[in-house]
Amino acid sequence: MPDSSRPSRLDRLVARAAAAGPPLPCAVAHPCDAASLSGALEAARMGLIAPVLVGPAARIAAAAEAAGLDLGGLPVEDAPHSHAAAARAVALVREGRAAALMKGSLHTDELMAEVVARETGLRTERRISHCFVLDVPLYHKPLVVTDAAINILPDLETKADIARNAIDLCCALGLERPKLAVLSAVETVTPRLPATVDAAALSKMAERGQIEGGLVDGPLAFDNAISHEAARAKGLASPVAGDADILLVPDLEAGNMLAKQLQYLAGAEAAGVVVGARVPIALTSRADGMRARLASCAVMRLGAAMRLTRHGGAAALGEPPGR
Repeated sequence: MPDSSRPSRLDRLVARAAAAGPPLPCAVAHPCDAASLSGALEAARMGLIAPVLVGPAARIAAAAEAAGLDLGGLPVEDAPHSHAAAARAVALVREGRAAALMKGSLHTDELMAEVVARETGLRTERRISHCFVLDVPLYHKPLVVTDAAINILPDLETKADIARNAIDLCCALGLERPKLAVLSAVETVTPRLPATVDAAALSKMAERGQIEGGLVDGPLAFDNAISHEAARAKGLASPVAGDADILLVPDLEAGNMLAKQLQYLAGAEAAGVVVGARVPIALTSRADGMRARLASCAVMRLGAAMRLTRHGGAAALGEPPGR
């Protein structure tokens, strides 16, 4: 469990986002249970988002009544079921009525199927990917893990877009030149471990300007990526080792296990956001509490704002302005 006595970097992120300007118009897809509905309402109360609730109007009203929540006259787009709610939420973005999406009480696959639809979705030239923004008590700064939710077995080109998306997100959140570690089981390149070959290629791509905005190094084992002592013990000279902002994992299974281990065994708090689409998407788990939902909205809010004013002098990730 998170240490409630320790100042939370995610709380500081929420405070920054709340002060970043007017609320972000956000389509909330199928908020038909107490957790997703209360998260959207609290994010609205804090000025993070201006929600449009999309789903069966009667079920939304019933969920609010059962949980003792006041919808406060928020707009509701009636949709008969979760599939229709996902499609309508995406349509609101395409119509210009929403600048972000938030997942409610529907499966991730339902929402993302509409996001990636070729004719009616929110694709860009980039592959869409997911970032966990983690506040790990024993690490000296926030840590981004990617991709742990969208791309199952990414090839080299997909990993390059995952890296670009994560670097852009960190830049949007105020990091001037984020450090990205491409993880594998070892720090040496060997064809027997294809992830090490991809990592070396990504490092060279960054060196040649094919991946911009950050420092990229790999392959790095997890210990080398986050520990100066481990890197020194293995004789690694790297601008990223021991000080990574982003951990790019070999595949979804590795990333999902890593992120959840950090949460459930190391007391990390997490925000989740999908990047690479036309708008950012707050993607929370059914097990997430209020703080995680608000932090996900905060990351989405700051990321969306900085799309318009990239590198506009925001404070570093999770730190108060003026650091």
